[in-house]
Amino acid sequence: MKRIAVLPGDGIGKEIVAATVELLGRLGAGLEFEQAPVGGAGYEATGDPLPEATLALARRADAILFGAVGDPRYDALPPAKRPEQAILGLRKALGLFANLRPAQVYPELAAASALRPEVVAGLDILIVRELTGDIYFGEPRGVRALAGGGREGFDTMRYTEAEIRRIARVAFDAARKRARKVCSVDKANVLATSRLWREVVGDEARAWPDIELSHMYVDNCAMQLVKGPKQFDVIVTGNMFGDILSDEASMLTGSIGMLPSASLDERGKGLYEPIHGSAPDIAGKGVANPLATILSAALMLRHSLGEAAAAGRIESAVRRALADGYRTADIYTDGTRRVGTADMAAAVAQRL
Repeated sequence: MKRIAVLPGDGIGKEIVAATVELLGRLGAGLEFEQAPVGGAGYEATGDPLPEATLALARRADAILFGAVGDPRYDALPPAKRPEQAILGLRKALGLFANLRPAQVYPELAAASALRPEVVAGLDILIVRELTGDIYFGEPRGVRALAGGGREGFDTMRYTEAEIRRIARVAFDAARKRARKVCSVDKANVLATSRLWREVVGDEARAWPDIELSHMYVDNCAMQLVKGPKQFDVIVTGNMFGDILSDEASMLTGSIGMLPSASLDERGKGLYEPIHGSAPDIAGKGVANPLATILSAALMLRHSLGEAAAAGRIESAVRRALADGYRTADIYTDGTRRVGTADMAAAVAQRL
């Protein structure tokens, strides 16, 4: 029996996670689910966005299925109490340093992309984002008064050689199972951190002679993802750049509601979540797209639970549901069948 920590979080997180857990229950994969509050829900329950009991559950679980956190109601809280600190705290506490964000265009959704179908048809790229370093965690950070009046805010971008080398290995290993190409993205023409990044990734590449390595500045990469996204196979980059580029890549696929993600530690234990947010504007309306969460569950089965066949069943069922015309509002086009969260999940479940 494999134990799954279920952390729905806020907003639409509750709906999409509930639909996914119900679908997983139909697999017969010997999964045991235990739920706990996190984010705004954690703050309401205990005064902390990452309650001790929730963190303890995440530590002892075999994998974590995460929804989304955040709500404007909590914007006035001190930074340490805001819902978003929950996911940052989980990544740090569990050593989840490698974020895998696949972006794949299903043939049926090529017309839903922000780009012309011929530009994105057949797109299948993987963004490997480092998760526990960079400007999100660097010290010192804060807001301070200036001697002449006014204030300044400051954050520190930092990376160690060891952190860079281990994420590069994840990217090269992933590329070996794909098209054997890695593009390392940085800002080495401006940032000292990026110059170290480029040097270490290039050095690590010597141990992977079968992998083709290229380097690209982040601004150029952002442009190339729109101009010619199929030139990429695996993109490896730091925390902040990866955060931005993966959201950009989501629109190539038709909707941010389609993109799953996996955050892994050095032993393969992981946290699995859709890359979208909590969308409080549509929470409780039953219209959110559950496919990114369902596909995240497939990644969970494959990477942390050793259930590749079950993962393939879910991915195949998603493709069949899309081929049969089922669409939530974010990917709806004329001539397709518009459904809500529960009906989309049911359509996938029926095709398992």
